[in-house]
Amino acid sequence: MDIKRWNHVVVVADRRSFARAAEQVHVSQPALTRSIQAAEAELGLRLFDRGTQEVLTTPAGEFVVARARELVFNSRCLERDVELYANRELGDTAFGCGPFPAATFMPSLLAGLRRDFPHINLRLKVSNWELLLARLRDEDIEFFVADTRDLPTDATLKLRPLRRQPGGFYVRSGHPLPVKKPVGLAQIWRYGVATVRLPKEVRLVVSRMLDPASPAALSLALECDHVDLLKAVALESDTVLAAPQSALAAEIAAGTLRQLSVTGLPKLESNMGIVTLRGRTPSPMADLIIRRLPTAV
Repeated sequence: MDIKRWNHVVVVADRRSFARAAEQVHVSQPALTRSIQAAEAELGLRLFDRGTQEVLTTPAGEFVVARARELVFNSRCLERDVELYANRELGDTAFGCGPFPAATFMPSLLAGLRRDFPHINLRLKVSNWELLLARLRDEDIEFFVADTRDLPTDATLKLRPLRRQPGGFYVRSGHPLPVKKPVGLAQIWRYGVATVRLPKEVRLVVSRMLDPASPAALSLALECDHVDLLKAVALESDTVLAAPQSALAAEIAAGTLRQLSVTGLPKLESNMGIVTLRGRTPSPMADLIIRRLPTAV
């Protein structure tokens, strides 16, 4: 059976619909149906149950799909590695990053790449780790940089930690909360907190401090993956901003944002890392970008 047919099997399993799968692999639905029927006939196994609502894998199908997925992935890796070897050039690349990397070290890194390699083409997707992971699995990006605390344990992923960055709570100059003496977390929450999507670990710590009886209940005034928007809201209202210090360097230096001292709050740090597909050789440009990231020592 050729790789194309194995790929058809994998896509039907993922999409749970012949129509959606046919659209993804760019063939007609009847052609895809014939391809799956041929695969089942060749293997002597029924791979899918065709229902009225969706297509589901049979136990035999689950067994086959898991191995077919690995086969398809390795085939793509081989094709890509041969192309990279033959070209021996930096080429272009697509990658992703979370909101805090985008607001801290990524601008200077990208500027340096553009100065050193003016002819490259880069595509950067800024989002939360969950959406970036989906892009990585779809092979739409080569790697991503984001907070990895909620990343699932997965043997198909490779993780390299980055240097941690301290964070805290910040308010605009002239905010009703005092910046020269400690304040309680409950006081901060009365004004509303704006931040990116918080890792479960951080949410739990803060929730327990706010309400030990209901640690699962944590309400954010504004949750957003765009740090510039979060900063604008904090600068123009009494909303409190939770962020890494390095993301607010210009505002802190100008005195427009000031850090609060919070009673009993444990040290807050980012926990970011570089996430790639294990076994995938990065393109020369992706490898260069990864080597320029502030990895942990």
